[in-house]
Amino acid sequence: MQHNSRQVVSNQTGPHQDLPRRVSRALAHPMQKPIAEHTRQAFVLAEQWYAQRHELPLIVDAGCGVGVSTRHLAQQFPDHAVIGVDRSADRLSREHGHLPSNALLVRADLVDFWRLLYQAEWPLAYHYLLYPNPYPKSGHLKMRWHGQPVFPTLLALGGRLELRSNWQIYVEEFAQAVTQVTGKAVTTERFYPGDDYLTPFEAKYNQSGQALWRSVVELERKWPLFT
Repeated sequence: MQHNSRQVVSNQTGPHQDLPRRVSRALAHPMQKPIAEHTRQAFVLAEQWYAQRHELPLIVDAGCGVGVSTRHLAQQFPDHAVIGVDRSADRLSREHGHLPSNALLVRADLVDFWRLLYQAEWPLAYHYLLYPNPYPKSGHLKMRWHGQPVFPTLLALGGRLELRSNWQIYVEEFAQAVTQVTGKAVTTERFYPGDDYLTPFEAKYNQSGQALWRSVVELERKWPLFT
């Protein structure tokens, strides 16, 4: 099936000038917001599931949507445990084929789930952020993952972190923010998936002729959080 998805439209022409300040603020003021009870309960179920697979390296598919990417990752990495997390019960309930035994879909708030992962000291092997909502208006920087207070916690989880997006500026901002927090040089590159699509969005954007971008960085787990 061919698609005709619209390009991201934004009033930004490059990385947001306020990004360094927002990242510095997140570093100086770790999140204190109480964790939602429904996410605590979801994490307990995830703990019970992972306790039976604790010998397997862990992959987190953050914002997994309908779970297609989680299924694909579980098939690509049969010797890993893969947890897909999304806040939408409707998306997670859609039928997209058999869920492999090394995969779990969890309905939870990602911000809180990341914080619970950190508190539990689960080491991540891989961490995927696949086509997050770009919130392309300049005034929506604070809604992008690298503009949120949880960003240092996201990085402190460690592992091989990969972000993919069809908006180059989002990936450039993310890479800039990672460098600001960790000191690591992070590159942004054009990404060509071929026909091996991880998500429905990846297929839609690529088949619409849009450029896809990604940033990949190897992170060490940090305890305590970055200061």
